[in-house]
Amino acid sequence: MTRYKRVVVKLSGEALAGESGWGVSQEELQQLADEIIALHDANIQVAAVVGGGNYFRGRMAASWGIPRAEADNIGILGTVMNALMLRGTLTARTNADIRVMTAIPIQSVAEPFIRLRAVRHLDHGCIVLLAGGIGQPYVTTDYPSVQRALELEADALLVAKRGVDGVYDRDPNEHEDATKYETLSYTEAIGRGISIMDRSAFVLAYEQNLTMHIFDATLRGAMLAVCNGDDIGTTVRE
Repeated sequence: MTRYKRVVVKLSGEALAGESGWGVSQEELQQLADEIIALHDANIQVAAVVGGGNYFRGRMAASWGIPRAEADNIGILGTVMNALMLRGTLTARTNADIRVMTAIPIQSVAEPFIRLRAVRHLDHGCIVLLAGGIGQPYVTTDYPSVQRALELEADALLVAKRGVDGVYDRDPNEHEDATKYETLSYTEAIGRGISIMDRSAFVLAYEQNLTMHIFDATLRGAMLAVCNGDDIGTTVRE
């Protein structure tokens, strides 16, 4: 028996891009699709918040000479592109009903995000892909992933990071003696300035007592293992 019945998965754009860090890697896309299908096949209700950093990030605005709000809007459209790519890959690999829901209206390709409709889709066995963040600039997909997990009353948020197998006390790429946290409280994460997720996302998760698992997106079987009770990566809870 799994410990979680409904989860939200946060997929960064980098997780879809693979080693290149740009665009979409077919291999990475198929692996992540298989991970999501494994959850669905285990009768776990699953929704996924998709990032867009593999196309454009708001912090790139200055170097491109465009306003930050405009850059964020470009990133929002990138999340929609990723969600459609993921839907196509999932549809080719499973008979499950795949729904894409967006925070900005794009009726010709996706449904608008309506909380109760999304819950109904999950209850009916659909895989729900959530794109567009919250539809506003100056917000990365970290905060919306926590918000959607809370709105959908998920048991946990699974944060799949590219090349990051958990939370460390310092950058493991620069410090060989960096120590990985097996468990971490939100109070500690906020107090120590842990930057693997936005501070606003940690604060909201802390206030609403949401359990979060942060692990390497390339680790096969990690999502299902976490739902089955294995504490892979770092577990963050208060």
